[in-house]
Amino acid sequence: MARSVNAVASRRRRKKILKAAKGYFGARSKVYTVAKNAVDKALGYAYRDRRNKKRVFRRLWIARINAATRMQGMTYSKFMHALSEKNIGLNRKVLADLAVNHPDAFNAIVAKVK
Repeated sequence: MARSVNAVASRRRRKKILKAAKGYFGARSKVYTVAKNAVDKALGYAYRDRRNKKRVFRRLWIARINAATRMQGMTYSKFMHALSEKNIGLNRKVLADLAVNHPDAFNAIVAKVK
């Protein structure tokens, strides 16, 4: 009996990897075994950095809020504490956007919690 290898599925699997490696440099986009390693590594980085992105943006928002509040003579931690005491439910993303794009509105919030 002839050996069954299922070339259709094998080719499809290899094409999927090489398609994902499109744009990689040199053998990483041409040779299957090298491309597979590169794609696996890239998927690992993508998974990790989807989580890191949230941390990075939170740090950016905090830095922006801190800079804006210090211009008003207040620190970030005191400002956030005052916000929670006054039950103002604005998150850091919105506060950072206000600080950068609408400084008058942000200054009004700071004045309200002082």
